[in-house]
Amino acid sequence: MKSISSLTWCLVAVATLGLPLVAAADEELVVYSARQEHLIKPLFDRYEEETGVRIRYVTDDAGPLIQRLDSEGRRTRADLFMTVDAGNLWQAGERDLLAETDSERLRERIPEHLRDPEDRWFGLSLRVRTIVHHAERVDPDELGGYADLADPRWEDRLCLRTSRKVYNQSLVAMLMETHGRERTEEIVSGWVDNLAARPFSNDTQVMQAIEAGQCDVGIVNSYYFGRLETADPELPLRLHWADQEDAGVHVNISGAGITRHASNPERAQHFLEWLADEEAQALFGALNHEYPANPAIPPSPQVAAWGPFREQLINVSIAGERQREAVMLMDRVGYR
Repeated sequence: MKSISSLTWCLVAVATLGLPLVAAADEELVVYSARQEHLIKPLFDRYEEETGVRIRYVTDDAGPLIQRLDSEGRRTRADLFMTVDAGNLWQAGERDLLAETDSERLRERIPEHLRDPEDRWFGLSLRVRTIVHHAERVDPDELGGYADLADPRWEDRLCLRTSRKVYNQSLVAMLMETHGRERTEEIVSGWVDNLAARPFSNDTQVMQAIEAGQCDVGIVNSYYFGRLETADPELPLRLHWADQEDAGVHVNISGAGITRHASNPERAQHFLEWLADEEAQALFGALNHEYPANPAIPPSPQVAAWGPFREQLINVSIAGERQREAVMLMDRVGYR
């Protein structure tokens, strides 16, 4: 269960102990990142300020960056690959683009279910994909888990993001791991039957449709809710942690791994370990309303105010392993 205490929130302003403060001026790391620049540059700047190591970075979507790493092979300049969704990290690992990282420090700080079983990648922030509902039109007692949204009482009341987005593919992959393929197909088919509108292109549009009265409930990543709440503190929507009486709410990650052909693997490992420590974890989560992957670090006060939850403890690598099955299942039931 995630702590909602904010006693140690001040750690965001405290430098991580035990790290060297001086580095040669010509030292640098190269990062390929599928996270947006404004969500990573403050971390890069802080690390450079603290260690003297310059970080150069390239940003793009995960797919093109994975393809680029594959094409470059031994010629790549990338030392670290950073992306969102465990499915993308799994793909990079399975294509032999990431190196095994033997780090006790990382294993101590990042829970086992949030890192690759072969230590090729590690979660750095936690994002929860859960149910969102209108505060006035839905009684929270009506809500349970993801399967409940297939119930006919939600007919013409449900809005979803497109199945083409990896976040929904990972959710369905994890549902298959929990419920089995046949039951998951029943659940997703029920979602399709209950849709009030064609699937939207992003989570923000799902919540805007709920606010506008087009539907009453949906499934979104919690940080999208955080963004809307920041823009409008009077937002008439609420998060509901799914499956608290069952497997736990679905969680996914953003994370990183050292590239197979990194020029500076030791320096890359040091940076990756720094990202799992107190200061970086607090900042990493706060920049995008996410949860620190390190359970010793509390979330920001805004995120903590959403309340504690019990998370699913199945290793997130399953999101990648069963992604193809998930896509085929969603196609079969007409979830577009």
